[in-house]
Amino acid sequence: MRSKKALKNIMVSLLLQIAIIICGFITQKMIIENFGSAINGLISSITHFLWYIIVFEFGIGPVIKATIYKPIANKNKEEIEKILKVSEKFFHTISYIFIIYLIVLCIAFPIIMNNQFDWIFTLSLVIIIAISTFAEYYFGMTYRLYLQAEQKTYVADCIQIGTTILNTVAVVVLIKLGFNIQIVKLISVLIYILRPILQNIYVRKKYNINLKNVPDDYKLEKKWDGLAQHIASVIHNNTDVAVLTIFSSVVEVSVYSVYMLVVKGIKSIVQAFTGGVDASFGDMIAKGEKETLNKSFKTYELFYFTTITIVYSVALLTIIPFEKVYTAGIHDADYIRPLFAYIIILAEFVHSIRLPYSSIALAAGHFKETRIGAWVEASINVILSVTLVINFGIEGVAIGTLVAMIIRTIEFMIHTSKYILNRDIKYCFKRIVWIVIEVGIITIVSAVLPSIEVTSYITWVLYALMIAIVSSIVTIVMNSVLYKNETKELIKMIKRNFVNRKE
Repeated sequence: MRSKKALKNIMVSLLLQIAIIICGFITQKMIIENFGSAINGLISSITHFLWYIIVFEFGIGPVIKATIYKPIANKNKEEIEKILKVSEKFFHTISYIFIIYLIVLCIAFPIIMNNQFDWIFTLSLVIIIAISTFAEYYFGMTYRLYLQAEQKTYVADCIQIGTTILNTVAVVVLIKLGFNIQIVKLISVLIYILRPILQNIYVRKKYNINLKNVPDDYKLEKKWDGLAQHIASVIHNNTDVAVLTIFSSVVEVSVYSVYMLVVKGIKSIVQAFTGGVDASFGDMIAKGEKETLNKSFKTYELFYFTTITIVYSVALLTIIPFEKVYTAGIHDADYIRPLFAYIIILAEFVHSIRLPYSSIALAAGHFKETRIGAWVEASINVILSVTLVINFGIEGVAIGTLVAMIIRTIEFMIHTSKYILNRDIKYCFKRIVWIVIEVGIITIVSAVLPSIEVTSYITWVLYALMIAIVSSIVTIVMNSVLYKNETKELIKMIKRNFVNRKE
């Protein structure tokens, strides 16, 4: 049952990420072509600065999920509602704090922009873009966390697929009709407000959840222990843009955002393979099924690392040809930055390697035990990014991110191996060594194959398919030989859930 839910979550999440990637490329290209790189960079900067409000979330989301796994497993509805009530109250408070933060940002952001844009123009965009963030916290966050803990992430993802496609259609139509950027972003925001509202309605009706008369005196343990993890995550996702906004320009932010469309697209596809399984691991941990946990995790590692090796190998070898096609005809910024592209993809590759270990550590509620690494990561990222951006620009920011990612990933690997899976850390490092070897072999083989001149999306797809075939053959063959037992278990799981599945 758990594996079926996990697979359903993975498949729908994968569809969501594909929708986000395609729609993101369409909308950002439309904005750059019709409003310019500076406006695109401004929107990206505003979005990232607004997301700094999630610092005040104090990492409570993972703590709530880790806390609610056990009452869900025990079908204890009373305790579930008490936890959700505390969660709802907390996120309502965050929403009110967000309003204060928004007022500060409305005053400060035009100053940060140093009069690059009209003050009223900048202010209007800040307010418009902020509306969806407020709605997400006030109406939907608690219920999205509950769906994740219930192993029904696919429900929230289906809603998001619908709003993402609807938003893209609206943006294209509005821009074609000649509306200004404020109107375009306002309609986008109104569409995205539907997502948290629909999540809220679904959970209340499906699970008969009514928090109106539920007391809010439930004591949420470890609620402060998630703070370090949370701040590290906020910094990882937002520091680069903040540093570029303050120490560089919004045009460089636009360049960064275009590359991050690719990187985040890859990252989101990878996360589709983790979002559906953390709840399964959390359920095993809550029930004390240690042997099942270790066996399942080894099988999952094989599947997951095979996937990311293929995906990131393709990304490393095809990103620059793609950017040349995607930014053809755009001349108000230099979008072809090979060194930056390779560094930032490597950084996200390292971050993706971490995800299975961080997911299981947080599912086990090990927030306090891993907080020192979070602070180290955050500090290194900020210090290196600010120091290096002055002399090396956008590449310096990427280096800061890469170094921080490497250190934090090693810390999670060690902690998970020692305290949760009770296995030798050498097992993890051997996997990493083989990943590096596989990527090296893929790069060499791809270099000696007949080259394809990439001049359009069609030729890029053909080139990417060729690299994907090479990556798949090399990775799958090598992993099948290196991890024979895990391969057998993975094949059994696939047969059980797809080939021999009976409805």
